[in-house]
Amino acid sequence: MLNLSAKIKFFKNTLSFSGNLLTVFVLLALALIPCIEMLGRRVFGFGIPGATDYMQHLTLWLCFLGAILAVRDDKHLRIAGSLNLLPRFLKIIAMILAPFIAASVCWALCGASLQLIVSEAPAIGIADEHLPDFVVNWLGPFGLFDPGSTITLGGWIPSWIAESVMPVGFALMAVGFIICFSKKRLTNFIIILLSLPFVIIISYIYPIAPSWVINTGFAILILSIVLGAPIFVFLGGAALLLFWADGVTTSAIPAEMYRIVVSPVFPTIPLFTLAGFILSESKSSERFVGVFQALFGWFPGGTAVAITLLCAFFTTFTGASGITILALGGLLLPVLIGSGADEKFSVGLLTATGSIGLLFPPSLVVILFAVIAQISIVDMFKAGILPGILLVLPICVMCIWHAVKRRDHQKKETFSVGKAFVSLWRAKWELLIPVVALAGIFGGFCTMVEAAALTVVYILFIETCIYRDLNIEKLFNLLLRCAVLVGGVLIVLGVAMGLTCYLVDANIPAQAAEWVVENIDSRWKFLLALNLALIIVGCLMDIYSALIVVVPLILPMAEAYGISPVHLGIIFLVNLQLGYLTPPVGMNLFLAAFRFDKSLITVIRYSLPFLVILLIVVLLVTYVPWLSIGFMSLLN
Repeated sequence: MLNLSAKIKFFKNTLSFSGNLLTVFVLLALALIPCIEMLGRRVFGFGIPGATDYMQHLTLWLCFLGAILAVRDDKHLRIAGSLNLLPRFLKIIAMILAPFIAASVCWALCGASLQLIVSEAPAIGIADEHLPDFVVNWLGPFGLFDPGSTITLGGWIPSWIAESVMPVGFALMAVGFIICFSKKRLTNFIIILLSLPFVIIISYIYPIAPSWVINTGFAILILSIVLGAPIFVFLGGAALLLFWADGVTTSAIPAEMYRIVVSPVFPTIPLFTLAGFILSESKSSERFVGVFQALFGWFPGGTAVAITLLCAFFTTFTGASGITILALGGLLLPVLIGSGADEKFSVGLLTATGSIGLLFPPSLVVILFAVIAQISIVDMFKAGILPGILLVLPICVMCIWHAVKRRDHQKKETFSVGKAFVSLWRAKWELLIPVVALAGIFGGFCTMVEAAALTVVYILFIETCIYRDLNIEKLFNLLLRCAVLVGGVLIVLGVAMGLTCYLVDANIPAQAAEWVVENIDSRWKFLLALNLALIIVGCLMDIYSALIVVVPLILPMAEAYGISPVHLGIIFLVNLQLGYLTPPVGMNLFLAAFRFDKSLITVIRYSLPFLVILLIVVLLVTYVPWLSIGFMSLLN
């Protein structure tokens, strides 16, 4: 018979595997439902009833399932790097304080989510026809039933069931922080476990928090994020403190989270991310390198140009999150050095190209900006074409210049029609991916979500059935890693939306716009100040949370100076991608240092020439609106 510890370990492993399986199922369902719906609608004249509702709420479930697994795997987005460089006493404090605050914030958000569900119970309408009579009779006096206003998903699932993932998810994340970050020390476990009674007691003592509690809370939040707490903990904790200080129910935070995550276009984020993951985990990058080398490798710097284009292509699917550096860096660095480029140039190039493709369709950040700013996604993509080319083209020119300068060290390659044809034929199915992704969107054949799902299914088919790069085990692990990443991103977006809700309710954007107009008398000065501010934001925040928190603040300012929201979107995105490369804390610098096993100072020095070039492009895009607005008008 198994002893107690073995039984506990078996139970944890079973629970972990069940969570993995459910998460992968939800992610696959997100990809398959739109395709089945589109096929049924076009071939048989009817689709899946309530398909849109299913997609939106599956995204909500994926958000929390992925976030729970991200706690288990320690994969949440953080500002702080490794704690190994800290003195021992600070490291001990970090090992206790960061998970204690993270668990406390999760418990508070769990309570806020429960408040939301209870307060909306009559509107949610627990469908009493789906429950036994004794349950209805027992819970009826609590006002949880309103047959006249029952809301269901697909006509049969009560929506409160879908929403219940929020309190359950936050509670499981809190438990995860308690268990996973105790580092096998009983003292740590007990201290972190006290997070739940701490939240209950302090909320009971102070129904409305005094200023000293709020100030202390913000100081602790800042310290915790420096010591390794996830970004969503800081954003969620800040929102909780601000609502608490005003005596406003904190249920507004999960309410806003629910609103943004279940918005109609939001499923495109996990879907396009999954498409990028499949491509990066298969051998498609090798086939693309072969194509670009065959087409461009014959002229000086051709291989570097090919790799620049490849990185830009991958970034359109993975977003400006550094995944391109992590996924392709190890493969592409030997290719660059083997072509004759030196290590300094190669590392700098791969660091700089980790986010230069973020303006091209079907970029997730472009879609997200359009959703937040409530403007046309298609217009944003059209406006981003020329600025996107301007981000890529100077890097390509620099690749050629570097090769010409090192002429004696470059390996000579001759162009071969046969070699080019063979490489194109090998990658023919993957070269059709942009056609599949964009034809549906711009051709009006399907919605944005359906185009994203169709792209995923197409890539899955060619990589598993045609090229056979992925077997069942590889595919399962890939789907799981993708879900963890998506969960980590979506949870940040959700709690950031709660913080944005407070800022909007407190009229902060309008007040900020009024102050800016009073103190900055020129549109050009405002744009320069905006550039500096956004680069700093790009250094300190991931692009997704920056979109949610900062965009509502700057939209009224831009409007006051007559700046188009579309132009503002392009300015916003190019500045943030530059922030990823800006020392000392740009995210791509840290990722490149990790991926290429170099010191941060070395990576900064190697990438500095590329930073200067991209800065010139950013200023050009900012001060010449025609590059975005004018070009968009030509295409309309």
